[in-house]
Amino acid sequence: MYSSNLIGFILALVSSAFIGSSFIIKKKGLRRAGANGPSASVGGYGYLLEPLWWIGMITMVVGEVANFVAYIYAPAVLVTPLGALSIIVSAVLAHFLLNEKLQRMGMLGCLLCIVGSTIIVLHAPEELSVDSVEEIWELATQPAFLLYTASVVAVALVLILYCAPRYGQTNILVYVGICSTIGSLTVMSIKAIGIAIELTLEGSNQAVYFQTWIFAMVAVTCIITQLNYLNMALDTFNTTVVSPIYYAMFTAFTILASAIMFKDYSGQSASSIASELCGFITVLSGTAVLHSTRDPDPPLLTDLYTPLSPKVSWYIQGNGEVWKQKDEDGSSPSFITILRQDYFK
Repeated sequence: MYSSNLIGFILALVSSAFIGSSFIIKKKGLRRAGANGPSASVGGYGYLLEPLWWIGMITMVVGEVANFVAYIYAPAVLVTPLGALSIIVSAVLAHFLLNEKLQRMGMLGCLLCIVGSTIIVLHAPEELSVDSVEEIWELATQPAFLLYTASVVAVALVLILYCAPRYGQTNILVYVGICSTIGSLTVMSIKAIGIAIELTLEGSNQAVYFQTWIFAMVAVTCIITQLNYLNMALDTFNTTVVSPIYYAMFTAFTILASAIMFKDYSGQSASSIASELCGFITVLSGTAVLHSTRDPDPPLLTDLYTPLSPKVSWYIQGNGEVWKQKDEDGSSPSFITILRQDYFK
């Protein structure tokens, strides 16, 4: 059992490395495309002709495939929290390749993520042995998980139909809540499909069972819904705020769903459960610290009428006799205007 956890852990690390790298590669491709034409932020599609951007997309696909396979070998309570490692990879690569400096607090955030991930791996529960999709179906139709599923669907419908039209643009928890709750069902469906594929490759065809196709339809529906509202959240709110909140809620709901469906913590001691909870909180803290130190991207030109001159700010020095006009980026002032107090009398 622990060997399968090790395989899942290695695949999760590979997934994080590829996904974290893909962000940097795609961003370099977008910058290169933007230098030769309209950028993506203003509706340009020149990046589709940029080979570097496609390399980034291929890298992300490889990472997602590795993440998918990791769910086959290891429980979701082990794989999902390790997704935070992709943030470390992207932060470190951005420091060297994009000149986005990683501050000391950012380094502390990376260290917290590594420590927390290590604690999670050392205390991860064993993977439940499943021999057919029918067994997974029995787990999915047990009263406890049916109650969880019904609760998730009810909460998601309330958020989508009532809260989103009224509070979606002002409350970040609306869109992120939809993504996180639905996302937990996505992971459970993906895990069921992965196990079905593994059993089929071993010679036991699982495509003949209708349960396999139900899991597939649920996965597709949940993925579309999840991605739709995640994009809405990212388009409405700051990424540095969305990412840690989404990571925390998505991971928490996924761990809860996995614990109910697969009984991940059955037979584990209270100390092991407490240790894994501490590991998750440590990773969450590291993610929040790392995102809080990231500088927002500079605003891009949105039309031809956007002023090209740098923004300026006024500063009062001493007793107010001298005012200086400086660029907001900290560059030296272009001119100094001296106003005497008696001018204002």
